[in-house]
Amino acid sequence: MSEVIVVTGASAGLGRAIVERFARDGSSIALIARGRERLEQAAETVVALGGQAMIQALDVADAEAVEQAASAVESEFGPIDVWINNAMVSVYSPIKEMSADEFRRVTEVTYLGYVNGTLAALRRMLPRDRGIIIQVGSALAHRSIPLQSAYCASKHAIMGFHESLLSELIHDGSRVRATMVQMPAMNTPQFDWAKSRLPHRVQPVPPIFQPEVGADAVHHAVRHDVGRELLVAWPTVKAVVGEKFVPGYIDRKLGESGYAGEETSEPADPDRPDNLWLPAPGSYGAHGRFDDRSRDTSVELWLAKKRPWIALAGAVAFGAALGQLRSRRQ
Repeated sequence: MSEVIVVTGASAGLGRAIVERFARDGSSIALIARGRERLEQAAETVVALGGQAMIQALDVADAEAVEQAASAVESEFGPIDVWINNAMVSVYSPIKEMSADEFRRVTEVTYLGYVNGTLAALRRMLPRDRGIIIQVGSALAHRSIPLQSAYCASKHAIMGFHESLLSELIHDGSRVRATMVQMPAMNTPQFDWAKSRLPHRVQPVPPIFQPEVGADAVHHAVRHDVGRELLVAWPTVKAVVGEKFVPGYIDRKLGESGYAGEETSEPADPDRPDNLWLPAPGSYGAHGRFDDRSRDTSVELWLAKKRPWIALAGAVAFGAALGQLRSRRQ
């Protein structure tokens, strides 16, 4: 299926996996990120996989730049069918060591970048009464963890924004569709370029999943109306359920063991560059350094994709059981 898709944070990590997944459909994809070199590399991959690509090197925190990019995409490819907000930055640090500028910067990119993208999409989709907006979220949109306060707060903010948007679309009777896809920990380069004050190299909190799992979830959410939210894997489901029923217990558990789960035993390089203010140098792709520890499937995603068939099988089984019950009564 060929359509026009915009992906922010598209040059590496999960965003790179997402554009590669849609490129296999022959889609026309606009890739948005700050680093032109990695954007060009990603665009070459899109074309090699059968899609069309255009790049827009910009910072999603700049609302005017995002709006101009949306206009450029429609001039080049035609009406935008799908807008996928994915760009993010983070800082690994205790709150007491964070600066106000760092909180502001993470919020401007990771939360307001989504707002800017959504506004640009809505300006075009609402008058046409069609289109899909995907907010790439996280288990951390429901349950925060220590040492990533700015990122967790931004993901919570996205969830609040998303819920307001859903209600307004329903009120307006709009056929524009929005879904938030909540990711587990993923094997991406984020953990090599995020700013960190921790003494050891940072890692995703295990279990870790390959970015292709997340890309497949986004692809499924575009192709099927999965509702307001798609929980991609068991760690995400566990975080959502746990936060509803035992938040205090989770506070204590994370206070006791959460720090260790976010670090490896390797000393951190205090001089390594980070991507908080500028793109980090390097030819990064979709994967990070955790291939040997990462899962390439998710049972929960498989079940979500098979849900219509499971429901049908359940209905057939119920009908058969009801028929047998009636036969016995006769």
